[in-house]
Amino acid sequence: MSYQEGNNYSNGDFAPQRGVQESTIREAYDEGGIRAGAVRVARLAYGILSRRKAAEEGVARLARVLSALDLTALGVGSTLGVGVYVLAGDVAKNYAGPAVILSFLLAAVASVFAGLCYAEFGARVPKAGSAYVYSYVCVGEFIAFIIGWNLILEYIIGAASVVKALSEYLDSLLDKAISTQLHEWMPMHSPHLAKYPDLFAFTVIMTFSVALAFGVKESTKFNNFCTGVNLCVVLFVIISGSFKADSRNWRIPAAAVPRGARDFGAGGFAPYGLAGIIKGAAVCFYGFIGFDCVATAGEEARRPQKTIPFAVVASLLIVFLAYCGVSSVLTLMIPYYMQDEKAPFPYVYDQLGWPWAKYAVSVGAICALCSSLLGAVFPLPRIIYAMSSDGLLFKFMGRVSEKYQTPLVGTMVAGLFTGTLAMIFELEQLIHMMSIGTLLAYSMVASCVLLLRYERSQPRGAPERLRASCGAVLRQLLNGAGDAAPTPLSAALVSALVTLYGVWCLIMMNCVNQHGQAILAGETVPVITFTISTSLVITTLYSISRQPVSEKKLAFSVPLVPWLPGLSILINVYLMLNLDYMTWLRFAVWIAAGLIIYATYGAWHSSERRKNLDAVQLAELHNDSQTALLQSGLSQHALG
Repeated sequence: MSYQEGNNYSNGDFAPQRGVQESTIREAYDEGGIRAGAVRVARLAYGILSRRKAAEEGVARLARVLSALDLTALGVGSTLGVGVYVLAGDVAKNYAGPAVILSFLLAAVASVFAGLCYAEFGARVPKAGSAYVYSYVCVGEFIAFIIGWNLILEYIIGAASVVKALSEYLDSLLDKAISTQLHEWMPMHSPHLAKYPDLFAFTVIMTFSVALAFGVKESTKFNNFCTGVNLCVVLFVIISGSFKADSRNWRIPAAAVPRGARDFGAGGFAPYGLAGIIKGAAVCFYGFIGFDCVATAGEEARRPQKTIPFAVVASLLIVFLAYCGVSSVLTLMIPYYMQDEKAPFPYVYDQLGWPWAKYAVSVGAICALCSSLLGAVFPLPRIIYAMSSDGLLFKFMGRVSEKYQTPLVGTMVAGLFTGTLAMIFELEQLIHMMSIGTLLAYSMVASCVLLLRYERSQPRGAPERLRASCGAVLRQLLNGAGDAAPTPLSAALVSALVTLYGVWCLIMMNCVNQHGQAILAGETVPVITFTISTSLVITTLYSISRQPVSEKKLAFSVPLVPWLPGLSILINVYLMLNLDYMTWLRFAVWIAAGLIIYATYGAWHSSERRKNLDAVQLAELHNDSQTALLQSGLSQHALG
């Protein structure tokens, strides 16, 4: 899976070469029968699905106005949202107890792994589109379309769920005045829809979309303000809570834990044990989702090779410190089993006799939801813009306003669709699809880091064909020849190893997910399966680590390759396997709709396809001119 940096062709076998013309399916069938025709069909299909873009920056059409501070605030605002006001209490009470701090730490480490991979790609491919562009550069057009289509779904649902949460939060502060009035005016009687159309949520999402459509810099100023207020409220919670902290709440004896219908564990710092901490980390991981919106701003960032890596890592660090401080004071103020899962801080301040503090927290929650909403709405039209610019989605959605230098149509269409979902669906129905696409995108980006790190940069000209024997492949597994620079064989071998690594991760994590207790109990078959799959995972990563690394220098590179991206993929696969089957089913329906669009429009209007067609026409014109000159020369020679 090598590509040429100097041209637009990623697959050498399908690039038009001087004097060489690929036979049509009909010609292949006439010459070799069904088998030859099928082979030609397979080669054409592979050539279409694996078309790739060169990893070059090109000319940005969007205004470069975002500084490192703007990008960091965007990442913090979209990540440090409602989770800081809800997640800590939920995980502390139901999963980890006071050890929720360790759950957040594990989730932060997993997020940093993914964040570093995003940061490298931000330095390597500074264009709008996030994981979509990254996979287009590295894997191929079809996988890129699937990832981009998936990210559209995730940001739509993310924005709709945040604005729905904002609507419900304000409704609760106003003593259900909004919902009561709307339900009285326009009731909806359907088991699959909301009880009433949430016009407030629709209005808010359209307001945010209009603000983004008419100026990115202005909307980021509002985001910076909301993020600043949010951080101030978090500091207020940490400082005020420290005055009421009691370390005995981290050392509650088992006899003092209430017994009843619910099991609150064995008390102490980790009442639910190591398993509870890990399950809590799986929940806490979703509290870090959102930092990837920084990478979507590559075309609007100043000096993206430096500002994007800095913003990704800085925003994750700030978010982790906020989560750690908030969860610490929360579990120190009152016992973990007394926490309120829905609104822990208003409940805690009521218990402490500080009702005035509730309103300060409410201000922070509203600002957090507003910045989270902006963080969810911001990347959506940019991914649509990137895909439509490449011809994979309808062209009109990617038109950039000359006056405002923003994807105006794409922003408004995305806002209209998102607002409609928020208006007619319940919050619980929206949040079920929040994670699967994000985790898949994280895994794809980590895989792309591995592929591009060991990719061979080919010179201009005819691509070098891969010819290798079984013995050469076996020697290359450990780089027996001691190659210092990537070769066609080493690049192809890494591609195969990364694919196998994904399979081994799936087997290993499925074994852990389905037979975790049996493995801990020492049952023979699960232990053997787990041991073999673990050995294959480690061996595959070791073999990848032995391969020669690309000589291309980057402003930022992921450390500890391939171990760190490999661990990121492993964690993401485990979290995806913990999702329920209905999530996978809804995901399959959305992907089916995307496949129809790609098969009927994207594959035929792809800009990479047009480049290939233009090159073929030029090659044919060159061949025709050579033939005409040759015939002219022969005729003159005959007359002479």
